[in-house]
Amino acid sequence: MFHLGQRSVRTLLRNFKLHSSSLHTTILGDDKPYFKLKVYDDHFESKFATNLKQIKNSMFVVPDFIDTNEEQSLLDEVENVFRVRRIRYEQTHWDDAIQNYRETEHLKWRPENEMIIERIRQLAFVHNTNHIKFVHILEIKADGFIKPHVDSVRFCGDTIAGISLLSDSVMRMRLESNRDIYVDVLLCRRSLYIMTGDARYLYAHEILDDKNSLFKEKYVKRDRRISIICRNEPIELTNSQ
Repeated sequence: MFHLGQRSVRTLLRNFKLHSSSLHTTILGDDKPYFKLKVYDDHFESKFATNLKQIKNSMFVVPDFIDTNEEQSLLDEVENVFRVRRIRYEQTHWDDAIQNYRETEHLKWRPENEMIIERIRQLAFVHNTNHIKFVHILEIKADGFIKPHVDSVRFCGDTIAGISLLSDSVMRMRLESNRDIYVDVLLCRRSLYIMTGDARYLYAHEILDDKNSLFKEKYVKRDRRISIICRNEPIELTNSQ
């Protein structure tokens, strides 16, 4: 997992403001398929009303995107990939963004699972998007967690879409310019989330650990969690250097 350093974040925010008109058209255009999705208000929570609205306008959650059979099919393939490649759990990530995890990239899915990947891409990305062909698989153990980070614009584009397997979890979206301001998003097992626009660029996201896994003051039990994540190729931003 690659994330943005503070200097890169400042550069990105500057570019975002300088080119807000064109970026709004590129990133938040109403031609995107997910803008037809129902907004599930009960999956979002924040005491910061402006930021809550901002996240609801740029992040989408689709409950029960896959059924239990599809989840098992994906899980069987993922576990086989981990086993064949002998990928072990790591205590800490190289950039310290994840604790107690393992991850890999996967290209050639079984036909039944390739259909699921294609469904994600059809819903979350515009037509003719340049997809990153390798799908990111990330597992965190029951006692693992993901720290706040913004995925690097050098390695992926304007949209990130992922399925959550095996466990419910709470994703916290922290405003990058002031991380004391945040919005919590409930990601239920077998749901799909789509991050774009402001949620993608202006907020750092994290998965809360089990002891802090609360949503609307209720405990959300964290178990072993696998996310299957699709991304598109990076978008060129002028003056990014």
